[in-house]
Parts: sequence; C-alpha cells; structure tokens
Amino acid sequence: MFESPQSTAAPRIWEVGALCRAIADALEARFNPVAVRGEITGFSRAASGHCYFSIKDANGQLRCAMFRRAAGLLDFSPRDGELVEVRGRLGVYEARGDLQFIVESMQRAGQGALFEQFLRLKAQLEGEGLFDPRRKRPLPVQPRGIGLITSLGAAALHDVVTALRRRVPHIPVVLIPAQVQGAAAPQSMVTALRQMYALAEGEAPADGGTTPVVDVILLVRGGGSMEDLWAFNDEQLARTIVQSPVPLVSGVGHETDFTIADFCADLRAPTPTAAAELVAQPREVWLGALDLLADRLESAVQRQIDLRHQRLDQAAQRLGRPSGLASREQLRLARCAQRLRHGMLLNLERLTLKNKALEVDFAQKTARHIALQSDRLERARLRLELLNPHLVLQRGYALLTDSHGHAVTSVGQARLGDALRATLADGVLDVTVDQPRLL
Repeated sequence: MFESPQSTAAPRIWEVGALCRAIADALEARFNPVAVRGEITGFSRAASGHCYFSIKDANGQLRCAMFRRAAGLLDFSPRDGELVEVRGRLGVYEARGDLQFIVESMQRAGQGALFEQFLRLKAQLEGEGLFDPRRKRPLPVQPRGIGLITSLGAAALHDVVTALRRRVPHIPVVLIPAQVQGAAAPQSMVTALRQMYALAEGEAPADGGTTPVVDVILLVRGGGSMEDLWAFNDEQLARTIVQSPVPLVSGVGHETDFTIADFCADLRAPTPTAAAELVAQPREVWLGALDLLADRLESAVQRQIDLRHQRLDQAAQRLGRPSGLASREQLRLARCAQRLRHGMLLNLERLTLKNKALEVDFAQKTARHIALQSDRLERARLRLELLNPHLVLQRGYALLTDSHGHAVTSVGQARLGDALRATLADGVLDVTVDQPRLL
C-alpha cells in the first residue's frame, strides 16, 4: 500500500529586519501612494523642522511623520483637532517596527469635531460679552498674596513655584489643588476657584487658620494635545472664571495653545512660567528702584546743602568784618543826620520868609479891610440917618398915637373925645379929638 507524504511544512523563520522590509514592500505594492482623512492629534515640530503627529478618527489612529522639505511647503500651521487630508506613503519604521505614514502633502479638510465644538462655545460666550476687553482688569503691581490653582502632580506647579521663589520669595502663595485633565477636571477646577474666591474676598478659612490676602489668581497647566487641554474649554468653568473678584491669569499649555479659559481670564500667559512672571516683578527690580530713589534723594539733599553753602558764602562776603559793617553804618547814619539838619534849616528858613511875607501882607490886608468896613459903616449910618423920624418931625410933622401907644394914621381910627398924643420935634402934646373930618 502506497502512503502519501505528510503536507505539514514548517513555517519560514524570518529575521526581524527582513520581515519588516517584507511588510514594507507589501504595503508599498498594495497601498502606496495613499491619501488619508482624519483629525490631527499630538502635533509637534522638532528643532530639525520635521513634524510628528497622528491622524485619527472614531475607529483608529495612525502615526505620521512629515519631513522638513514637505513641512516647508505648508500654507498653514497645523493644530490639534483640525481635520486634514494627507497624502504620502505607508511604511514601516524598522528600528521600532512601527507602522507609520510618511506625509508628503497636507491640506485642510474642514474643522474637527472637537474644534467645531470649541468654536461654537467660543462664539456663544463671546456673544454674551464674557470676552469683552472692557471687563479685563490690570494686574496688581505688588500683590500681597498670589493664589495658585493646578494639579499637585503637574510639571506646571514646579515651574510656577520655581519662578515665584526666584523672583518674589517674600510674597506668600496660596495653593488649592485641582484636577486639570479628564472628565472630572472642569468641576474640580470650578470648586477650587470658588474656594480661592472666598479667600480673595476676605472670608476666614474653614479650619480657623490664617491665610494671606489673595490679590491675583493663577490658573495653570502644562502643554498637551487638544484632548488633554479640553477641560479648560468647559462652559461652567468659563462662567466661573469671569466671576473672579480679583484679576485672574490663565497659563495653559504652550504659546500656540488657546482655550476658552484664556479668553475669559483677565490676562492670558503663553506658558505657566510666563504667568508667574507676569504677576511677580523681580525683587531685584524693586530693590533697584529703591536704590535709584535713594540716589536721587541723596543727590537732591546734596544739591540743597551745596546751595545753602553757596548762599552762606555770599552772605559772608557781603557781611565781611563786623567792624567794617559798623563803620559803614556809622557813615551812613552821619550822612542821614547831616541831610536831616540841612533839611530842617532849609525848612526853617522857608517858614521864616513865609511868616515875614504873611506879616506884611496881613497888615496891608487888615488896613484895607478896616477902610472898606469903615466906608460901608458910614454909608449905612447915612442911610439910617435919612430914615430917622425926627428929621421928618423937624419939618413940621407930628406923630399921633392913641392911649395904647399905637400910631394913628387914619381919621377912622379916632373917635370924638379920644385922647391922643402928638409927638413933635421938641416935645409932646396931649390933644383931644373934637370933631373928626375926612378930607
């Protein structure tokens, strides 16, 4: 009986490098060139100019490398979360046995889902005025205390503490830890912020201890992908940030990373270290300013002293020896006394001459006045003499008066038998009315 040989051949044993090359050849023959659409994640640019990132969708992820020549042809800056179309060749990185996609060109294919969600929330909050620059507050120049919110295990904590210890070791720092990545991170940061706000508003801590006054708050985290930083794009966190009673600085990720928290904060710092430096003027700067002020004060005092010395020297030069000053004063007094005597003599002579002139003038004026008054008196006497009634009586007239002495000037004033008195020039006659008659 004939038996067929066994058909169970042993598998080929490959060398690792040969198998990697064989897989690379199979991929080259089966797929290349190839175009892929997906979201960028983990994008980084090396100092050499090469770019490394991954392309992903809901079902998978593919490592990518884009060398400097191809990266130099890009007309935009790739960011995590962007939806792009890349063209290139599939290959195997033999040193690690990793499947990778060598990207030869890239173009935008629209925004990724996360990025679109980010843009929608950003537009909503911006429309509500949460990003309004007018509500942004300036940072205190010399804070009395600095509040810090970050994860205890984050590298950002070490960077911030190192910067603050180097620049302002005299300012106390209040740390409230919070999660900064993951699903629970937004609520954790909201709780930490509210605790910090209570301290900033002067409320006593629950444990009854003493806590420094907080004048500014730092919310920081180190760099990462868009997914890693997604907790800082939470709406509740954004609304809590704008409620801060003191200026709040966000230092999240790297310089190219932007989150909703950055837009809501009073100031955005490109890195956690930069956030610490923004609120901490180096002590050397203030000491230098004090030294400068001290120098200026010393110079001003010295100028005043020099000025006073100069004025004192000038006064001493004007004063000279006391005896010389006394001699000058005596000479001046002698000149004043001589001028006074001369003035008094001149004034006395003027008064004497004036008195003599007045005496002569007085005598002349008195004589003229007496003559004038004598003439006026004589004329008055003559006029009075002419009015003397005795002159009239001497011409044969008589003055009749009744028994009461009243002058009788009319026949009607006398009645028959009245006794009248007739005054003549040389005497008086008593007469009786015999028969009054009218002319």
